[in-house]
Amino acid sequence: MSTVEVNGTRLGVEVFGGDGGGGGGGAPPVLLVGAPTMLSWPDALCERLAAGGRRVLRYDLRDSGESATADPAAPAHTLRTLAADAAALAGALGGGRVHLAGVGVGGMVAQVAALEHPGAFSALTLVGTRPVAPGPVDGDLPDHHGPTVKRLFARPQPDWTDRAAVAEFAANGAEIRGDDPAAARATAARIWDRTPAGAAAPVHLANQLGTVFARLDCTPRWRERLPALDLPALVVHGRRDRFFPLGNGEALAREIPGARLLVLDAAATALPPPAAPEVAAAMLALDRP
Repeated sequence: MSTVEVNGTRLGVEVFGGDGGGGGGGAPPVLLVGAPTMLSWPDALCERLAAGGRRVLRYDLRDSGESATADPAAPAHTLRTLAADAAALAGALGGGRVHLAGVGVGGMVAQVAALEHPGAFSALTLVGTRPVAPGPVDGDLPDHHGPTVKRLFARPQPDWTDRAAVAEFAANGAEIRGDDPAAARATAARIWDRTPAGAAAPVHLANQLGTVFARLDCTPRWRERLPALDLPALVVHGRRDRFFPLGNGEALAREIPGARLLVLDAAATALPPPAAPEVAAAMLALDRP
């Protein structure tokens, strides 16, 4: 892993394939937007994409992971800043336009980036996300599953500076959401390990839960602009997702012209590593003539 400087800030990145160790060729690189850290994207998927001949870059958003952190409780950047970061990273990869993919809140960044920087991207993949910002949802979209959210927020907070406690908290949350607790425990521990040494509890919390998004300026709305997108698009959604229920992915697939909807019957909120072959194949197909 390393860092790059774009738009006056430092972003943590990791490269698979191409110059990063295999793959390459003339196919478009793939840029994976974190949600908020790069570990939202399973290693298995990154490796599959690289094996398919792509250079793959996954990265941490501002105020998360190994990217520069200011104050997650009062971010100085906006959703548009994060979208501009994605476009700048696409340019840094070189070789023309880039296949952009976003998961969860990273999918919101990806939608705005594709709308505001269309020349930077060759294809768009959106995983487990929705066409509106955090907060109140549009009346025609399913909101978070009430009982699930109530259980998630009723739990006592862990000591965010205690690695083991944070990992167990993540495993418990995964069980409530219908995700794999063991995978969530391992990922949470990796996220904790990648948080800068000596970081305060709010920074650990932001890295694990993406809480900075609740404080971002996400205006203006972008949903009404989705029909203007003119690039191949794939929408991937877990049938059992209780956080962003399936109707959100269905709406994205309807409103983005020509988008394909891939529903993962066994998936909930997280992208499960066993789904990597199917998801990678669908992503790679977007770039074929």
